[in-house]
Amino acid sequence: MRRAIFPGSFDPLTLGHYDIIKRGITLFDELVIAIGINAEKKYMFTLEERTTFIKEAFKDEPKITVLTYEGLTVDFCKKIGADFILRGLRNPADFEFEKAIAHTNRKLSEIETVFLLTSSGKSYISSSIVRDVIRNGGDYSGLVPDTVVVKS
Repeated sequence: MRRAIFPGSFDPLTLGHYDIIKRGITLFDELVIAIGINAEKKYMFTLEERTTFIKEAFKDEPKITVLTYEGLTVDFCKKIGADFILRGLRNPADFEFEKAIAHTNRKLSEIETVFLLTSSGKSYISSSIVRDVIRNGGDYSGLVPDTVVVKS
């Protein structure tokens, strides 16, 4: 069985993430959306909210599981028996950053990283941009799945 993880903070889940996940499930038998927990990071949405956004967005997709983890991504892969890490690339800067992480992960383990290019119409979307739009009262609805709801 080919199991992959798609790691991230998903603060919040964006249409860019959604695009990579929907296309990624065609490549693997199971895709674990792995929400990383970083105690040093300040999140806009709670872990529970982020988990709910993702579970609701993919509630009809049996090949998707949502889990949380702390520590090294490769250690989490070993723990759950995943052989692949799925990552999305929006631009050349993403590639350079993700390439360094993939090389490091490969040095630490036998985990392969698989890259998918984000669809061109979604390549400008990032969680940090979405958070900025939300903070400033802008219309974020075209940037995230319908399951992402901001409490007023």
